[in-house]
Amino acid sequence: MLVEEFSNKVLRSKIIDTYVATAFFAVVIFFTINADLYTPIEMLFGVIFSTIAFKGIAHMMIALIILLYDFDHKKESIELGEVSSRINGLLNDLSLQQTKIKSQKTLNEV
Repeated sequence: MLVEEFSNKVLRSKIIDTYVATAFFAVVIFFTINADLYTPIEMLFGVIFSTIAFKGIAHMMIALIILLYDFDHKKESIELGEVSSRINGLLNDLSLQQTKIKSQKTLNEV
């Protein structure tokens, strides 16, 4: 659950798209500057294959970020929330029992 939320947040940040777009434009500029060294077919294939390669590299980087991210502090905060809700429930039950005991004592006295 935590990993899914974190990975969705990372993917929604559009960091992959920004990285791939930057790489694409860098490759296009490279081939434009060096146009006299490459044929148009080489430029086309170079742009396509390098964009695919950068997209793959971006996905590997995102996978590593998700893999290496430390979820221990998030788990502790979730566990703390669960424990505090249990404690609150037990305190509510205790207060209900105390009021029942008090009401029964007042009924017995009357």
